[in-house]
Amino acid sequence: MSYAYLFKYIIIGDTGVGKSCLLLQFTDKRFQPVHDLTIGVEFGARMITIDNKQIKLQIWDTAGQEAFRSITRSYYRGAAGALLVYDITRRDTFNHLTTWLEDARQHSNSNMVIMLIAKTAANVEDAFINTAKEIYEKIQEGVFDINNEANGIKIGPQSSPTNPNLPTDGRNKNSSSGCC
Repeated sequence: MSYAYLFKYIIIGDTGVGKSCLLLQFTDKRFQPVHDLTIGVEFGARMITIDNKQIKLQIWDTAGQEAFRSITRSYYRGAAGALLVYDITRRDTFNHLTTWLEDARQHSNSNMVIMLIAKTAANVEDAFINTAKEIYEKIQEGVFDINNEANGIKIGPQSSPTNPNLPTDGRNKNSSSGCC
């Protein structure tokens, strides 16, 4: 299925706060309040529509254990959005949010959209879609360089970009690369 854009997301937070549960709710429409601990990273994807454009969300669910922190940090690079998750019934997971936020800011693009969410089945759809809308708005405003995949955004196959300086093949008309 073709799409106009692909947005890369990362889900971060302490272990056991419900990151995998949120991914499962969004991609499979089933919420399981308990999930096995994630080892390394898990992956999910789903198509959504914003401004009559198909957008594919590529979502990386990371392990919250300290032992996997270095692996998690590598997934910040190239992410356009992050869902920062905590469990409202566990105060320590809220207290650790500053560390997660500092990590995200240090290892990611400065324009990455970060949304704070808590572990329940409520508003999961809105969390993912509103983050995507914010990313899309930043594209429209020229904040994100959509030609640089390190920003976590990729122009989809057979799509026509909204930037008038880009032809449909994704090359920049104003570039002086001297390409074919």
